[in-house]
Amino acid sequence: MNHLAVVGAQWGDEGKGKVVDLLSENFDVVARFQGGPNAGHTVTFGGRRHALHHVPSGIFREHVRCVIGNGMVIDLGKLLEEIDGLRAVGVPLEGRLFLSDRAHVILPVMRQLDALSETAVGVGQRIGTTQRGIGPAYQSKAARFGLRVADLADRESLVASVGRILAGPVGRWVRESGAEIGTAASIADEVLGHAERLRPFVADTALLLNDWMDAGMRALFEGAQGTLLDLDHGCYPFVTSSTTVAGGLCGGLGVAPTQVGGVLGVFKAYATRVGGGPMPTELDDGPDGMGERLRRRGREYGTTTGRPRRCGWFDGVAGWYATRINRFDAACVTLLDVLDDFDEILVCSGYRIDGEVVRAFPAGLSRAVRVEPVYEAIPGWREDLTGARAWSDLPAAALRYLDRLGEILGTEVAMVGVGPDREQSIVRPGSWMARELGV
Repeated sequence: MNHLAVVGAQWGDEGKGKVVDLLSENFDVVARFQGGPNAGHTVTFGGRRHALHHVPSGIFREHVRCVIGNGMVIDLGKLLEEIDGLRAVGVPLEGRLFLSDRAHVILPVMRQLDALSETAVGVGQRIGTTQRGIGPAYQSKAARFGLRVADLADRESLVASVGRILAGPVGRWVRESGAEIGTAASIADEVLGHAERLRPFVADTALLLNDWMDAGMRALFEGAQGTLLDLDHGCYPFVTSSTTVAGGLCGGLGVAPTQVGGVLGVFKAYATRVGGGPMPTELDDGPDGMGERLRRRGREYGTTTGRPRRCGWFDGVAGWYATRINRFDAACVTLLDVLDDFDEILVCSGYRIDGEVVRAFPAGLSRAVRVEPVYEAIPGWREDLTGARAWSDLPAAALRYLDRLGEILGTEVAMVGVGPDREQSIVRPGSWMARELGV
């Protein structure tokens, strides 16, 4: 059986957590390879909603081992809150949750810098980060003065490492703003307190993961954010600070490319985005417009920040671009039920810039903001899909919509979501995903 990856195909918030939770029933390991507490993966079952930020979305399947990979950045205090919350609802973690000793640590001063960086620029220049310290942590990692989980074993060396961070650009920029920062010793002691509680979970996860796969265990690789927020391939500079595409899992987990047997791309049935940057199909049409209608029906508010998401029609050009970069074997389309009461649904199937047809999402910001979407109209179905449990339950108009998305994306739609619960997910009979799951 193949090891598979699940990757966001838009600007994040596509419903990856729900998809990973559903699929993990058929896997032995779920391993997340990038991002940090800026992610908000939501899993709903049994009438309860669970929000995850560090912990992989397979944690609710008791037979699954979950890996927080070396490519992630960790807020130790927030991770402990997450662990405590899972224990409080009866989720067993011992022997199931593993934290990479090579993952980098987010210090309080990094959260301070993240917030200051957002407020120091004009509204139109703000990236729209979650202000969780993600960017400064990856910045410190790339500049080779970051702090890793493995560095938390000895207080003396930890104080010295924190001191270097406070004396470097991160600490200097915060001090220049006039903000107060703690001493190296006080920060080290806070970190050590968290590290002591996390110690039972710390491991060389790359070694473990490869050992498990060699022993015949099946792994599911979980991404965070989305392809259009990738540091290289997204809408730069309005991107996250890590590699969100499928190829990023190799470095983020210590897994060879030859181990990846397939990639599932997760799309919403429409488009959303949080924060700044280009969004060609955004419907900024007022409190009574289509954009607000999508927001209300889809409950489009961030899991991590609570911010309202920007909403618009499905962007097929950006989706095709994501499919090409990740080589999706199939697509999962979530929140299809949000479109239930629309008489007509628009899909962007082309871009024009100054009258020129554009094949893919442009790299340059000055061109990206001038994109004119080319729409085609597809009849709606005007039926409640939330009770559908089989592909044959979907109305003909909904199937035509999904087939058209597959044509534009260049890959089949093999799964669909019609509600938040794990039971409200349907696998297309005979599809690639059905074959992989053996259903």
